[in-house]
Amino acid sequence: MFEILLNPDAWIALLTLTFLEIILGIDNIVFLSIVSGKLKPEEQPKARRIGLLLAMAFRVILLFGITWVLGLQAALFHIDWGFFSADVTGQSLIIFAGGLFLLYKSVSEIHHKMEGEEESAKGKAGNTLTSAIVQIALLNLVFSFDSILTAIGLISMKPAPEGFGPAGALEIMILAIIISIAIMLIFAGPVSKFVNQHPTIQILGLSFLILIGVMLLAEGSHLAHFKFGNDIEVGTIPKGYLYFSIFFSLFVEFLNLRMKKSKNPVQLHNSKIKDDKLEDTDVTN
Repeated sequence: MFEILLNPDAWIALLTLTFLEIILGIDNIVFLSIVSGKLKPEEQPKARRIGLLLAMAFRVILLFGITWVLGLQAALFHIDWGFFSADVTGQSLIIFAGGLFLLYKSVSEIHHKMEGEEESAKGKAGNTLTSAIVQIALLNLVFSFDSILTAIGLISMKPAPEGFGPAGALEIMILAIIISIAIMLIFAGPVSKFVNQHPTIQILGLSFLILIGVMLLAEGSHLAHFKFGNDIEVGTIPKGYLYFSIFFSLFVEFLNLRMKKSKNPVQLHNSKIKDDKLEDTDVTN
């Protein structure tokens, strides 16, 4: 390991992969913030820690099972209906199912927050630490799978320098995952607090998750070689375009928040953050 770190190319690869893991982990932190925000305040840090540690565990396990992951590229079955054909693989099924799950969770959260539906007693009881961890674990599995595929693709694009073979690449990727998760553990609390204190950021974050869900659907369709007719094949959505739009939208929203500091934010339903002024008004009435 120490011999590999003496290689300048290894440091470049480590920094690149660490930055990539942090960028790809933004959607994970947004989902963690929204899911944990529905828990009791004392349970929220625990949910965030467990969620990020699960993300690290899944990524490391998938790296050690890299042969199995790459083996999922083999076609499980073929579809040919004339106007539509596909070679469905294990990778495509996992990515596609993850995209559907992300779309469902994002749209349902926006619906609950914007339509003003009050949660029933059964619904409130369902917002437990266990149910939150199950949701986080399911989505972490998909995010981890997509993250590992992206990291493998990035490593394979460059020729391996001398002394930096498959074993060295595996060590570098594991180290990048550990460093990125450690950084996200440090900032997860402040980020979650900021997200849950600003309803517009919550809606913006959920909208980002919808975009990422659509991206996963397109990626899953591409991996399954979805083809309509003879020459129309589904392609992937470049991640660079997607994350640029996310950061640009956040930048604009931060400017908007600075301009409206003196105004009271809109209160969303199912939010643990309450406005003291609104409470005082209710008491007076």
